[in-house]
Amino acid sequence: MSAHPESELLAVYDAAGAVVGAADRGTVYRDGLWHASAGVLVRSGDGRRIYAHRRTDSKLVFGGLYDCLAGGVVDAGEDPADTAVRELREELGIALPAGTRLPLRASASWDGEWAGRPLRCHLFGYEVRHDGPVRHQPSEIAEGWWCEIAELRALLRDPARPFVPDTRLLLPGLLPDDIGITR
Repeated sequence: MSAHPESELLAVYDAAGAVVGAADRGTVYRDGLWHASAGVLVRSGDGRRIYAHRRTDSKLVFGGLYDCLAGGVVDAGEDPADTAVRELREELGIALPAGTRLPLRASASWDGEWAGRPLRCHLFGYEVRHDGPVRHQPSEIAEGWWCEIAELRALLRDPARPFVPDTRLLLPGLLPDDIGITR
């Protein structure tokens, strides 16, 4: 994320999910414009553990909340699958081989509010298996850890550790049998 994230140029979508233009992040958030976000679920190589984290309090959206997806908004001219690979590298230091395209595993749309403002976002969910090192981007990730599915279920239920709401929308598609939650 740049020193001035509110000035970054994002892809603007219509309600149906087609790209219709671009606007700076500040305008997108202020005016509740439809945009897109890509998130990557990081599973251990054996699939039994998930990487979870707490977002820094300084994040523009969902600051301080818990999450299990590395992700972010789709930049102007960027494909959501490319956003997923970029965000995985930026947030968790997981670099995939050049040209890697993660297959889309889940999608949803958020048409609601955050912090009293409209938030409209098309969500794209991906998954990667990884057993190597994880290196947090300090401006985005406050802390992180590997957890078993049962621990993730407990985190999702714990009101003292609020979980990112847009990730909750994607989890039934990413972990339908493991989590036991529905939309």
